[in-house]
Amino acid sequence: MARNILILGASYGSLLATKLLMAGHNVTLVCRKNTAELINRDGTQVRIKLRDEAMHRAIFSRNLPGKLDAVTPGDVDVSRYDLVGLAMQEPQYTNHTIRVLMIKIAAAKLPCLSIMNMPPLPYLKRIPALADMDLEEAYTNAQIWERFKPGLVTLCSPDPQAFRPPEEAANVLHVGLATNFKASVFEDEKHNLLLRELEADIDAVKLDGLDVPVKLKVFDSLFVPLAKWSMLLTGNYRCITLHEPRSIRDAVHSDLKLSQSIYDHVDAIARRLGADPKDQVPFEKYAKAAESLLKPSSAARAVASGAPFIERVDLLVKLIAQQLGMPNAEIDRTVEIVDHKLNEKIVAGGSSPV
Repeated sequence: MARNILILGASYGSLLATKLLMAGHNVTLVCRKNTAELINRDGTQVRIKLRDEAMHRAIFSRNLPGKLDAVTPGDVDVSRYDLVGLAMQEPQYTNHTIRVLMIKIAAAKLPCLSIMNMPPLPYLKRIPALADMDLEEAYTNAQIWERFKPGLVTLCSPDPQAFRPPEEAANVLHVGLATNFKASVFEDEKHNLLLRELEADIDAVKLDGLDVPVKLKVFDSLFVPLAKWSMLLTGNYRCITLHEPRSIRDAVHSDLKLSQSIYDHVDAIARRLGADPKDQVPFEKYAKAAESLLKPSSAARAVASGAPFIERVDLLVKLIAQQLGMPNAEIDRTVEIVDHKLNEKIVAGGSSPV
């Protein structure tokens, strides 16, 4: 049976959308007016490399069995949908029209699958050790999440690396690292049946008889998506330097021993919260994958282009570490550098962190 999925965010969200369309489900992408008009006219294009193939394949939404449309936030009819995917950067939810849409989604009690790096606050409330922590400071506007019932929000680790090529139109996405989306379960088994149905349908997709990477994998543990935190704190946020941004590869491999110490510490934080070591990704596997990540992270590119806000998983992890009595000087230094870079266009003559 074809499901109707609403995905907020047409950039990274188009990757999950393409996999759902290939499996025969229908997707609506929520985006800006110009992007919506482009997608409704031309569809989307996701470039992905199949296993053992040297070149990327271009997968066009108009050739897929599922139906795709795109709308602006004010034109969404939430009653049409079985599931919502949250694929925007966390600061984007502060936009007025998005906030109004989020109020409607919460009121409709739709299950929400987040594929943000920044976990929604209601999801963190599902983890007992985090439920009463003061973490709002890490969010651009924590009030966005107040209306959401925690059991209706789950987290999907956005492990696949993808970007919009700057020379291409806004409906093109290039997948650099075709790993899997790893989702935790909802509280309600009815919603978990839907997740597992989508998991099975995506897994069955073939292209010219070949398996298509980037699966949706569903896990009973709430801690599997938190494995991404170690990667973000070791690589993505350390792409942000006091000068020009550096690639994820350079952030990780310029001092591999230091990188492993950061990675291991964040893993230890997750275990203190309740994660099992099997929920986590070994550092060696991450370091190997990072060898092919030759561009700065999206957070670093946003900071370099003058963005006033980015997702602050670095600050979130720092706040959790402090409240667990597990502070880390390297994490603190990363947060200080990110704070400085975000503020340097605003605060004249600010001193650099040392």
